[in-house]
Amino acid sequence: MTHINIHIKSKRYPAIGQAQPHLAIENLQLSVQPSEFICLVGPSGCGKTTLFNIIAGLDQDFEGDISLATGQQRHPKIGYVFQNPRLLPWRTVRENIELALSGPQSNDSIASLIAAMQLTDMQHVYPERLSLGMSRRVAIIRAFAVNPDLLLMDEPFVSIDAPTARQVRTLLLQLWQQRPHSVLFVTHDLREAIALADRLVFLSPPPMSVITEISVPITRQDRNDDAALEAFRQQLLHDYPKIRTLV
Repeated sequence: MTHINIHIKSKRYPAIGQAQPHLAIENLQLSVQPSEFICLVGPSGCGKTTLFNIIAGLDQDFEGDISLATGQQRHPKIGYVFQNPRLLPWRTVRENIELALSGPQSNDSIASLIAAMQLTDMQHVYPERLSLGMSRRVAIIRAFAVNPDLLLMDEPFVSIDAPTARQVRTLLLQLWQQRPHSVLFVTHDLREAIALADRLVFLSPPPMSVITEISVPITRQDRNDDAALEAFRQQLLHDYPKIRTLV
């Protein structure tokens, strides 16, 4: 069970063609509880991918601290689902998943993940035969396969049609409920955020910081009700008018 505390005092990019360095993030503080599903909502270019790269340890050039405590004597495992599925075209679906594994993993465990995402019949084909929605499902399986303590998902359903996105969201939630862990999920779609999250975190334009955090009171069962989701969305936009510019 992973507790995550994020405090980024500042993240700057060097000046290129301008007088001053670009301040991307300033005084951002966020805590994530064990097995909590948080959706981050903010405008394009606000620094969400930068934030994920810092949390994942891919970018260490910042002032602040990222604390991930598992309660065990080991380094927390992080799964990362990028905007682009990033599948190797010369490897099959299953081989792309197995590449993420640093140690032995049972065939049954991998097969169960593939089955949960309804890709059993496609596990031995190459990515060129996959639709975008299928490719995104493979990327999700690959991230789950490492048994992460924290899963980072950077707009994983962008550019796919609404019915496919809804199907993959449903499969994602089913898989997450079977294998609970903390999730940080980036989206521009407020309805999608409400359907997925325990808590919504709204982020400002650069320099990025947390504007407000809102818990989602709708039960998981009731989130299949489009009317309930829309009613809560309208309530949010009414009660927090400043978030209208973020979605």
